[in-house]
Amino acid sequence: MIGIDRDTDILGLIDIQPTFMPGGALAVVDGEAVVAAANRLLRGAFAHAFATQDWHPAGHRSFASAHPGRSAYEVIEMPYGPQTLWPDHAIQGTAEAALHPDLWAPPIELVVRKGFRPEIDSYSAFFENDRRTATGLAGYLRERGFVRVFFAGLATDFCVAFSAEDAVRGGFEAVVIEDACRGIALPLPGGDDTLSSARKRLVELGVLFVTVSDLL
Repeated sequence: MIGIDRDTDILGLIDIQPTFMPGGALAVVDGEAVVAAANRLLRGAFAHAFATQDWHPAGHRSFASAHPGRSAYEVIEMPYGPQTLWPDHAIQGTAEAALHPDLWAPPIELVVRKGFRPEIDSYSAFFENDRRTATGLAGYLRERGFVRVFFAGLATDFCVAFSAEDAVRGGFEAVVIEDACRGIALPLPGGDDTLSSARKRLVELGVLFVTVSDLL
């Protein structure tokens, strides 16, 4: 069992929104399972949490619909680098873009909205996809005295992975709670997929992978 320091550890809840769950515009298989897992952690382990919220304006440039002739899940070059094109999702002000209504909210002390700039997508809780435009989360965590960030949510191979990676690069310890996340696993050239590739990248950076039962 891994001990939680209730003063210096914080739980990051990544994009736990209906838009990413069955019936949503960008559904992740079994995505709704992260809600119960997150609630167990919020009620039983962590005194502090933050959440991220994908928050796109209509017509966002990461949407396939914004690129005539292109299809969802194609990869194109944007000024900031490769961009996977997504179905329209997490539209500002819609019920699908809200945090999941069953998420136990009392420990959530900060909500970071991302992807609201029309011309640039945002996976990480810390940076937009240009890798330069900061959300301000790192400064918040440092000022609050947090040292270690645990991640749960959606999707493991995109927003969770990018957030964990940037946490390490920002000087924090990062832990991914695997069974409190779900991935997309898009195929990559050469037979790999985005989920296995992200896991390898994070392990090389020193990110720790644990389960809910390791913490409770």
